[in-house]
Amino acid sequence: MLSLRVPTPTSFRRLHAGRSRLSRDCLFSYSPSFVNRGVRLRVRSTKSEVVFTPTEEEEEVTLPEELQPELMPKHVAIIMDGNGRWAKNQGLQPWDGHRAGVEALKEIVELSGRWGIQVLTVFAFSTDNWIRPRIEIDFLFSLFERSLKSEFQNLAQNNVRISIIGDSSKLPKSLLRLINEGEEGTKNNKRLQLIVAVGYSGKYDVLQACRGIAQRVKDGEIDVDEIDEGLIEQELETNCTEFPYPDLLIRTSGELRVSNFLLWQLAYTELFFAQELWPDFGRSGYIEALMSFQQRQRRFGGRKS
Repeated sequence: MLSLRVPTPTSFRRLHAGRSRLSRDCLFSYSPSFVNRGVRLRVRSTKSEVVFTPTEEEEEVTLPEELQPELMPKHVAIIMDGNGRWAKNQGLQPWDGHRAGVEALKEIVELSGRWGIQVLTVFAFSTDNWIRPRIEIDFLFSLFERSLKSEFQNLAQNNVRISIIGDSSKLPKSLLRLINEGEEGTKNNKRLQLIVAVGYSGKYDVLQACRGIAQRVKDGEIDVDEIDEGLIEQELETNCTEFPYPDLLIRTSGELRVSNFLLWQLAYTELFFAQELWPDFGRSGYIEALMSFQQRQRRFGGRKS
């Protein structure tokens, strides 16, 4: 819970029409960030200070005027592409692009939670990325670990649950411990589920699901005739969420492919390809992608009415 304390001036101002009013000896000023975030403030005045306490139930989902709340996707997936090219264009090293990419992700996570999106899945590291130079891979995992450490408290305060999917067999042990702590510490958070795909590929996901089902058949838990789409979906790594199928996939950097990401889950996903490199993809780009999604008719194999 956030409290803001400011000195008490000598007049008064109404906080919200029809809601709270301060006494005549108590005028306050408040940060525009509260207004931008759509947070209603509960006010308590004393002789020397005003305390603003936005409660969780009073936080409103305030969308940009271009977006319609009833058409918002529940699950958005993002291929965060272009960090290296961004750094090269800036005359910087590849790791500078990755740092900038982390900052871009922070903004998108914040906006997703604020705008009522339930699940955000991001492609952080593909199994295909293991062919990159070892120095870059080591830096990526070090950056991932530092970012998780620094953001856990912020995720908890903002009611964000974090889940990690992918083949963890090659990840550093220190990172694995941190992932376990983060998943356990945020498992009851409800506002937004952030799924980070690390060491992930869509082919791997289907393969590990098939192996899991085969083992269950071998153990006599199920018969071969019982294998159907629903059973496979239960074995996919996105079974960690209530909404396993992305409504919208966004890929940045102008590339027009899905690059082995969520291959089963993307069967009926709407695709949006942004020209911006990932560090440049911010609020305006996100709004554009969501507007494009809201203008489409999703028929799931049916005919247009």
